[in-house]
Amino acid sequence: MAAPKKGRGSAGQGRPGRALALILIAMVALTGGMFLSGHTTPRLGIDLAGGTSITLKAKSQPGKPEAINETNMNTAVSIIERRVNGLGVSEAEVQTQGASNIIVNIPKGTNSAQAREQVGTTAQLYFRPVLTVTGGGPTPEGSANPSESGSGEPSATPSAKASDPETASDPKATPSASATTQGRAVTGALKKDATPTPSGTGGSDAPAATETPDAATAALQKKFTELDCTDKAARAAAGDGVKPEDPTVACSSEGDAKYLLGPAEVSGTDVDDAKAQFDQQRGIWLVSMQFTDKGSKKFQSITKKLSTQQSPQNQFAISLDGEVVSAPQVNEALSGSAEISGSFTQQSAEDLANVLSYGALPLSFSEDTVTTVTAALGGEQLEAGLIAGAIGLALVVIYLVAYYRGLALIALLSLLVSGVLTYTIMALLGPAIGFALNLPAVCGAIVAIGITADSFIVYFERIRDEIREGRTLRPAVERAWPRARRTILVSDFVSFLAAAVLFLVTVGKVQGFAFTLGLTTLLDVVVVFLFTKPVMTLMARTSFFGGGHPWSGLDPKRLGAKPPLRRSRRVNARTDHPKEA
Repeated sequence: MAAPKKGRGSAGQGRPGRALALILIAMVALTGGMFLSGHTTPRLGIDLAGGTSITLKAKSQPGKPEAINETNMNTAVSIIERRVNGLGVSEAEVQTQGASNIIVNIPKGTNSAQAREQVGTTAQLYFRPVLTVTGGGPTPEGSANPSESGSGEPSATPSAKASDPETASDPKATPSASATTQGRAVTGALKKDATPTPSGTGGSDAPAATETPDAATAALQKKFTELDCTDKAARAAAGDGVKPEDPTVACSSEGDAKYLLGPAEVSGTDVDDAKAQFDQQRGIWLVSMQFTDKGSKKFQSITKKLSTQQSPQNQFAISLDGEVVSAPQVNEALSGSAEISGSFTQQSAEDLANVLSYGALPLSFSEDTVTTVTAALGGEQLEAGLIAGAIGLALVVIYLVAYYRGLALIALLSLLVSGVLTYTIMALLGPAIGFALNLPAVCGAIVAIGITADSFIVYFERIRDEIREGRTLRPAVERAWPRARRTILVSDFVSFLAAAVLFLVTVGKVQGFAFTLGLTTLLDVVVVFLFTKPVMTLMARTSFFGGGHPWSGLDPKRLGAKPPLRRSRRVNARTDHPKEA
């Protein structure tokens, strides 16, 4: 009794129902997850779904015409690509065109609008001391020279009173944000200077950047007086061409205030990380910034100096691409980290954290052209590709039916299972990792039909070889499997290795082809092991296949089978026995 059990155990398929149940559970789980997530179709790339194509033109920097070079352009491409992908927009194509242009193709999708806003954002972040601040409109005659005491300061500027001991000593105290001003405040985190050394206004320790506006040139004074921050174009161009080490004028991001700012004390390169967070206690969204070691020292130094000044010269402006997003007052030395908080929404906080996290672009860009890409051409190509795939699949089916007859049913069921798994996984990978189906990816899926069919053919031919040797179907199925398994694994490994190398060394749409080819190759192994082999084991127990029906594809006569091996051995044994006796 032990020998038969051992035989069934060695075959490894005494209970093929277990493998079939496993793959059935996987198919149900993937299909259910697809419907529950609401993503019942794969995401499409720009060539199939359409989208937006943006041409960015690099602008020459004052005094640095050599800044537009190959190195800086490639750096900008890398940063823009990370920013867009950080928003969850997949299959975005970012590449240079000529010496000064960058082409950004953004597929149509939920976050494509936010991506467009960020692709050309320079994200040049500077912390500048505030010299003076007034309302956003042009300064009236007679008040062109704001007073040193800051008479031009809006009454609702975010502040934390230094005279309040609790506010001054509590590291969690946050300057109040007013809806009538910029609406954003910055709180330093939280590491205080243990030994502050106030020097008093105008003392020897006061930085040059916090001198009165009289230190600015007449041209800068005139520019500040005439600046109209309520004009969007004037607001955007206010700080154009200004070097970080020079004073400048700037507008608030809402245009309701304008600033005269000193040289930059801390730059965006000093920010190590930025994250959007929701403050549960205050019920607001904020952006937390962590400084590098060098940046932390700079931030501590400037806040220490500003804390000795009078309003508005105890404020520092956080300037992003020439616009002031916040201008808090400083009452104590701070270092290590800071928070930008106030009137952020979740989206605006995440957008700001995104551009700060991935760094500033080395060049300034302007939108040269913005074009809406239709999916008409891609749809036509997709239709042609699907027709070609259908023709190829039909030819495969005809070949299988003509040559393998009944075995073609098993092959078609295996192809169907592979198709269901591929489709559901692609649909789920869209929201999970941002995978988008483009034309090359469709080609990869069509090529995979041949790879999958090849695995079936290898196994079927091994079984037919065993039958030609004189074995019945059930032992032939089990004896053929180890040899076919090795061949299938080696073949699929080579295909997967080629797909992996192609994915790593290529960019853009070719990666879609490589990814799909690698995915379907892995699924081929799953289907052959968990579906094709168990189904073949079950079919061998039926009279149609096991009995060698002419239409089963396993008819011993048609295959030219030899006499059974075991019968010939028994005859030899009987004829040799009398001689030995």
